[in-house]
Amino acid sequence: MTSPHSARPAAPAPRLIATDLDGTLLRDDKSVSERTVAALAAAEQAGIEVFFVTGRPARWMDVVSDHVHGHGLAICANGAAVVDLHAGGTFLEVRPLERAVALEVVTTLRAAAPGTSFAVELTTGIHYEPQYPPFFLDPGATVATAEKLLFEEKPGAAAPVLKLLAQHPELDPDAFLSAARAAAGDLASFTRSSPTALLEISGLGVSKASTLALCCAERGISADEVVAFGDMPNDIEMLGWAGRSYAMGNAHPDVIAAASGRTVANNEDGVAVVIERILAGTLDDD
Repeated sequence: MTSPHSARPAAPAPRLIATDLDGTLLRDDKSVSERTVAALAAAEQAGIEVFFVTGRPARWMDVVSDHVHGHGLAICANGAAVVDLHAGGTFLEVRPLERAVALEVVTTLRAAAPGTSFAVELTTGIHYEPQYPPFFLDPGATVATAEKLLFEEKPGAAAPVLKLLAQHPELDPDAFLSAARAAAGDLASFTRSSPTALLEISGLGVSKASTLALCCAERGISADEVVAFGDMPNDIEMLGWAGRSYAMGNAHPDVIAAASGRTVANNEDGVAVVIERILAGTLDDD
């Protein structure tokens, strides 16, 4: 008699690894360990493509630019952009948040959660409101109300909006996310990756998962042939889409629930641990 486990069809051999960066591939000090560097290089040498899939903008990708092999592509801003890291972060594809929609989101969130402040991430850089917390302030940024930052005299003439950022000084992060989705979830895609009440807002349907799916389709790679890694709510859709997915040991509870597996924490090189098992042919020994 065959056991249920032995009757289960074997998963296809992985052809692509999709990994988040902060809290996942990177250690807390934002470094890439020697073990992880070696694992990424070994995966590429074995013919497995590696995609960095992050909420970071292209200008913050220097932390991994030396570890990109093969195609050199990365998915940034939670799926709003595909960039070529071999070409210094050149934008190859942009899936923008329309400015009129962004303005409607701003109006809606100001009413639903008074005290919210905003920043606008463009393909050319970030701009923010005076009340927006000084996380990573850009000396070249414009400081003004979101309404002024999003205004354009001629529709379609200004730089594309990659995402809108909304921060609240008092609300619980998950409660803020739930409230924002309830108020404006029909207008845009809402997620978060910060431990603070900081929301990341993209065009409706834009996510790490949807852009990764497009990139995989271009390569003839199915979801079943993808192994994904993540730690925060902005990774949930990607982990659910991939045939195999791993929540980090330090992951948000909702991420753990969404993933098909779990690895050790980012500071323990959890991504490298799984890649080494893939290359050793022991990934199915669970």
